[in-house]
Amino acid sequence: MTMNILFIAPYTPSPIRVRPYQFIRHLARRGHTITLVCVADNGPAMNELCSLCRRVIAVPIHAREHMLAYMRALPSSLPFQAAHCLTPAMIAAVVHELRRTDYDLIHIEHLRAAEIGLAALRQYGFGPPIVLDAVDSISLLFERTFRRGSSLSGRLRALIDLARTRHYEAAYRHRFAAVFVTSPEDAWALKTLNRVLADTGQAPVMVVPNGVDLNYFQPYIGPRQPANLIFTGKMSYHANEAAARYLVEVVMPHVWAVRPEITVTLAGAEPGARIRAYATDPRITVTGAVPDLRPYLTQATIAVAPIRYGVGVQNKVLEAMATATPVIAARQATVALHVKPDRDLIVADEAVDFADAILNLLADPERRARLGSAGRAYVEQYHDWQQSVAQLEANYYAMTVGRSAMKKFSYNGHTFLEEL
Repeated sequence: MTMNILFIAPYTPSPIRVRPYQFIRHLARRGHTITLVCVADNGPAMNELCSLCRRVIAVPIHAREHMLAYMRALPSSLPFQAAHCLTPAMIAAVVHELRRTDYDLIHIEHLRAAEIGLAALRQYGFGPPIVLDAVDSISLLFERTFRRGSSLSGRLRALIDLARTRHYEAAYRHRFAAVFVTSPEDAWALKTLNRVLADTGQAPVMVVPNGVDLNYFQPYIGPRQPANLIFTGKMSYHANEAAARYLVEVVMPHVWAVRPEITVTLAGAEPGARIRAYATDPRITVTGAVPDLRPYLTQATIAVAPIRYGVGVQNKVLEAMATATPVIAARQATVALHVKPDRDLIVADEAVDFADAILNLLADPERRARLGSAGRAYVEQYHDWQQSVAQLEANYYAMTVGRSAMKKFSYNGHTFLEEL
């Protein structure tokens, strides 16, 4: 059974916005027809999206429109995150699609697009089942940002939107036919909010884990730089900036006191002024946006993920493991994973412990090789996008065909639904 899906996203899916990008790629390969309504950013993925989807409606939103959306939300209880892309043009684009085509299902990506789909259905009057890929619990992220954020402004922004976001997420199970998240922790957070702040809803909250493109990120067993650490991620994201600052300002002084020749690469788009300033140290490379992350991963000796706070699955960890690059990560970066510490990767939190782990692993090439091989085997078992999309697709069928026409089956320890 193939489906006609209306996919709504608050940004253009891409290899950086990897989850919706891979969902669309694999759903299209499985024969489903997809119409994408998204915010335009003129990124390089647009051509591929146009080839995968029946139609792509990319709506430009300028800074002034974002500000107007925030102002409209200010006197209401709507979270600013939900208002971010809530413009008349985005709503109109969705309504237009509902009027011109019969869809089997609407898939909404992220809290930032949730209200767009709901507002469009209110205008249109009716529609197909609507599911939300919440990805993460944003209120849980805001709580952790407020407690551990590296900037006062970021902590205040999280606090301002925290209560609104909690109440909005608490109502997910009343507003959508199903809610998807990346990790059990995020599912627990949303269910707890629903139970504490709202009447318990009927919609299921289901874990659909992030995957890795295992053909794109291949294991690398060739020569690497002798003493190079890499941290990857979009550097404008506050949690990544906080991790980069912790690495350079807190962890690395302990490392450099013993081995001053060790180099650090911060690879990711949109680094702010403070991150860019690190490049004045000849031991630190700040790449900015790169067309291909693989050469940086495969030349690095160790990938590090000293995450101070966050939610969901850290794809930076999975991508490094997929290239057989040994990983040292903070415990927060592993809570959504099934990894076994010291077999699949090394876990360290305190600065001295993280520095010791770096120094010990740099001195032990055999252990690095074992960790790299085990990491690759782990992502092959648990984080193949084909497996995640099969689970997503099966749950789509549950929303449209009905549970009476479904049977359960298991794969790699996960329970899915299959059409009879």
